[in-house]
Amino acid sequence: MNSDIEPAKVNALWQDIAVRYNETQRAYHTLSHLQQLFEQFEQIKRELSEPHIIALALYYHDVIYDPTRADNELKSAEYAVGALGHYLSAEHCQHIYALIMMTASHQLNEFTDPNKSSDAAYLLDMDLSILGASWPEYEQYAQAVRQEYMHVPLADYRIGRTAVLNGLLAHPKLYLTDYYYEQLEVQARDNIKREVNLLLC
Repeated sequence: MNSDIEPAKVNALWQDIAVRYNETQRAYHTLSHLQQLFEQFEQIKRELSEPHIIALALYYHDVIYDPTRADNELKSAEYAVGALGHYLSAEHCQHIYALIMMTASHQLNEFTDPNKSSDAAYLLDMDLSILGASWPEYEQYAQAVRQEYMHVPLADYRIGRTAVLNGLLAHPKLYLTDYYYEQLEVQARDNIKREVNLLLC
């Protein structure tokens, strides 16, 4: 959290985040997901021009999550601005809003400032880093995603999930930064193809 915010306020903000990431409808988008992201963050934070902004975007990017809705990123971005508006400048709040909205499509919207574009690329790559995990870890992720979508009949889920995964494979590069591309691209594509094959069985 931002060091300019009083410790008591930081604790209150964190408690609110923790409550939301512990909601019962979540199986993947949980505090464990946040922990995994911040393990990634620790590895690359020296590459970031505004690590505190990226950290806040990570905390809030899934703070609102309802698997039956399609506007979670929008609601999360709005929630972040509402929660942080008392402590950060309007410019910083709008930056965090824009970063969270990018996680909806995982398409990089270039900023005028190239440093901000680079930071955004790292954020998006961190959010997709699970795709390049070892197969057992990826398999747990895939099972957790299915659990979140248990309201969708299995046949429909297989069709929808396969479409999402094939959409990822259609991208020339899953990862935008050289760091993540070199480390995870091959494993991620192998994992996705393996899940697609399982879905088609």
